[in-house]
Amino acid sequence: MEKFLREWRQDALNKAQYDSAIFIGDKLLALTNDDNDAFWLAQVHFATGNYTRAHAFLVKQDLITRSPACRYLAGHCLIKQSRFDEALSVLGERNPTHLITTGGPSHKRKTQPRHAPAIRVGTRRNNTGDEDAAASAAATEEAANRRFEAAMCFLRGICYAKQNAFDRAKECYKDAVRIDVQCFEAFQQLMKNSLLSPDEEWQLLEGLDFDSVHVQGDVAASQEAADFTRMLYTTRLSKYRNPDAFESAYDSLSTHYRLATNPDLQLARADLLYTQCRYQDALTITNEILEHDKYHFSIYPVHLACLYELKMKNMLFLIAHDLADTHPEEPCTWLAVGVYYFAIQKIPEARRYFSKASMMDAHFGPAWIGFAHTFAAEGEHDQAISAYSTAARLFMGTHLPQVFLGMQNHALNNMTLAEEFLKTAHGLCKTDPLLLNEMGIVKYHQDRPKEAIQCFTQALRMADEIDSEPSAWLAARTNLGHAYRRLRHFHRALAEFDEVLRLGGKDAAVFCAKGLILMELDRPEEAVGVLHEALAINAQDSIATELLNRALEETALVDGLAEEEAEDLAEFEQQLEARKIDAARRVNGERGANRMLDKGKGRVGRRARVSLLDEGSMMDMTDED
Repeated sequence: MEKFLREWRQDALNKAQYDSAIFIGDKLLALTNDDNDAFWLAQVHFATGNYTRAHAFLVKQDLITRSPACRYLAGHCLIKQSRFDEALSVLGERNPTHLITTGGPSHKRKTQPRHAPAIRVGTRRNNTGDEDAAASAAATEEAANRRFEAAMCFLRGICYAKQNAFDRAKECYKDAVRIDVQCFEAFQQLMKNSLLSPDEEWQLLEGLDFDSVHVQGDVAASQEAADFTRMLYTTRLSKYRNPDAFESAYDSLSTHYRLATNPDLQLARADLLYTQCRYQDALTITNEILEHDKYHFSIYPVHLACLYELKMKNMLFLIAHDLADTHPEEPCTWLAVGVYYFAIQKIPEARRYFSKASMMDAHFGPAWIGFAHTFAAEGEHDQAISAYSTAARLFMGTHLPQVFLGMQNHALNNMTLAEEFLKTAHGLCKTDPLLLNEMGIVKYHQDRPKEAIQCFTQALRMADEIDSEPSAWLAARTNLGHAYRRLRHFHRALAEFDEVLRLGGKDAAVFCAKGLILMELDRPEEAVGVLHEALAINAQDSIATELLNRALEETALVDGLAEEEAEDLAEFEQQLEARKIDAARRVNGERGANRMLDKGKGRVGRRARVSLLDEGSMMDMTDED
């Protein structure tokens, strides 16, 4: 009868027929009075959303003190009711750190994995069958309790996060995944909420005990499962830190395990492409995902960001309307509406919807960043700084809020404070070209052009290392050209500006800078042509107009000097000819003078012939005398 009722209960659960499962589970518990059956019945109440009833049932049966699984479920019930202090009192405030095991750098499987009953069966010597079965059951129960202890660490992290104690929440999540490497919920909270810096993420991954992953009775399969889990976790890490490791894991998962079309793996790939500023490639991937699953909400932050960068306002409009009609309860819906209004420059409306998304989910990072961007777009720097500071407090592991804080203080001309924020961001992420470019700008305005050149050069090198789109970093290359110009390294500056123009940076300011350098190099004629190109792009550019006027003045001055030199040379030649005529008159009389005057009027070729004839005539004249 017990077997029959358990199968019936499980069949009802599989069909989501919760009333049937509760009805049968109640009868089964009356027959067996078993803690496991009581736990299952409480789980059914939890699945139906009856959190109060499930918690009361666990208390009534006095299961919370006897079973880690029931204590976990009771804490989860209280969290669902937003009773976080009570949940912490049930779960306890201390993590069982003695259960933490760390994996070595080699990650090689031990010959005898922990909690592997099948291996223990194979290595037993004189144990009886009953003893072996008891040992196997004890090991299985120990492994299950270990997993529930890790799950309780995860719930403690949820409670602390709801109480805005993010440091304690982060430690709870880390302990959870260290105790049980398969506690993906905790790992996901760390990654999704950016609680760890890129370096800390990789350190955590290196310290996880993937050797604890096992497949019962098969060591080889256990090793493969451990490697598979490690690769899955690798694809979730920050794409700034180690793109080569990501590519290796991605290739293995997509080819060997045929996960190339898996949405989570495709999302990781799209995220990498977005960090490389390859927006069109990332958008192609997100479009493919949404074609198969239109309401895969974890895709939308990257998808919306790509649409915004590519200025695809019509697509943003359609997505926002569709989500508002079908899923008004999702924060992503109002994020989409906010991004659309931000794209069409309706800033107050965008701020309202970003705020709505952040209130629906207080840990929704894109909404907080968008909310702060609206203040920055209107030049409300103080409000923007406040909003970015909130984002930095909520998302401790990402460097972007610190970068934006540095940019806002730079706009307020608070260079020292801007530098401090950018240094903090650099401590979190050392490989973001955007951050390095901003650091160079601040150093440039602090009259430290040599250090600025180092930052701009490093930014371009990092962009090349992560295989970023070159056209995305024209600003950094332009800034490098300005820094060279300021140090009067004019030829290097010209080379950078020419590279910017070659890559498609047709900006009037670039032509103006190039024209200024050409004037510094005393090449005003070339500067005139370059400045005309600047005015062709922006006819109202006051800087280009003023520089062109100066270049034309210098050109006219050069032409005037050339004319004066030509006049002086002509006058000198006239004086020379007059002296020759006087000399000839004294030597040969008037006739020789007339001959010299004729010779002076001849062309260059004729001048040579006449002079030879004149010499002969003079000799004849001398003989006759």
